[in-house]
Amino acid sequence: MSCRICVVFSHPSSEIPTWPYKGYDYEARKKEIMDLLKKKLPDFDITFKTAMSSEDGERIVKEVGDVDGYVVYMIGIWVGAGYTIAGAGKPTILVDDLYGGSGELISTYAWAKNKELPVLAVASSDFEDVVEAIKLIKVVALLKKSKIIDVTDEDIGKTSEAIKSSLGVEVLKISSEKFNQYYREADMNEAEKWAEKWIHEALRVIEPGRDEIVKAARMYLAMKKLLKEEGAIAITIDCLRLVYSNKLEAYPCLGFFQLNNEGLIGACEADLNSTLAMLIIRYLTGEPGFISDPVFDLSKGWVVYSHCVAPSRVYGPNGPTNPFIIRSHAEDRSGASVQSLMPLEEYVTTIQVNPTEKAMTIHVGKAIANIDDEKACRTKLAVEVKADRILENWRWGWHRVTFYGNWLDELRGLARLMGFKLYEEDK
Repeated sequence: MSCRICVVFSHPSSEIPTWPYKGYDYEARKKEIMDLLKKKLPDFDITFKTAMSSEDGERIVKEVGDVDGYVVYMIGIWVGAGYTIAGAGKPTILVDDLYGGSGELISTYAWAKNKELPVLAVASSDFEDVVEAIKLIKVVALLKKSKIIDVTDEDIGKTSEAIKSSLGVEVLKISSEKFNQYYREADMNEAEKWAEKWIHEALRVIEPGRDEIVKAARMYLAMKKLLKEEGAIAITIDCLRLVYSNKLEAYPCLGFFQLNNEGLIGACEADLNSTLAMLIIRYLTGEPGFISDPVFDLSKGWVVYSHCVAPSRVYGPNGPTNPFIIRSHAEDRSGASVQSLMPLEEYVTTIQVNPTEKAMTIHVGKAIANIDDEKACRTKLAVEVKADRILENWRWGWHRVTFYGNWLDELRGLARLMGFKLYEEDK
């Protein structure tokens, strides 16, 4: 999807004695920046404008119409256009072309923060910092065009309304009865092929028989077909409640595992907040997220992220595969699920999203160990963090979503452009 942005160069007349200096060649600098942006952002639809006053900013907002966001590139100071453009309420990046817009960026950004506008400032001599900030606008735009399928028999009206209002994401509710039709219509020959593929690729299979793995493959095919028909990228299923009430004929764990490895999203337990977190991660990094029930071990300074669904391509669909074991689902010792042995000695980022409060949580740590313990969920990734601080600062239920890399700076910026508060749990 192309992201449509308007880049506004903000500067006064070159005859005015101000920063950078009187007689500065603004036109040459604008051309240089335009060429760089076109080269670095080939999938963006960019409109370039110039504002030399706050009135110019107002005119530009009216002219360009429904863009996904603005970039106000301050190459000279004391124009005022940044206030009017940021005030339009769209995701906006304010850029200081160093020693060109410095004073105006500082004052405009302070004003925008006080107004709680979706504005991010970039003040850096590294042009890549500008590029990476602009890419965050695309994440926000992609969210607004996304659809999540929620397979549940519960009332999700208020939650789906909050998600639509805060992020623009559409949630489509599908009943267990309708979903079971897709499961029963799944091609058995195709399911057998997927079962064989998983068995062949697994380090080993412990509890499940082949029949259970074939059932899991039918669940995968049902989810894949439903996603395609509805034009959705993500699906979450009220798996525990539906399986325990005999409304679902198999666990979706292996199917979620496969979807996440492919670059789609399969999320546990009809947890829409975690599904949103996985969407954000997918658009920001291209990686899958790992939903978990965190377990604290304060004696070691660990949080152990535990669940029966986890990817084996933690760096995205084109990345390497880590080993995995096919197990039964932990709590009831039935069905088929995954124990993924994830990469160690690498930083991971963990988040959660609350669309009702328009807020996110985040903490960063280092993956230390894959825990093998029969108690609780199958995959257990131990991460070295400021566990005591995270426990003290905990909010919003049990689930968290973990992904590889230290993405703290990017998520700080993204939260601001989304208009979300960001709680750093390890502070």
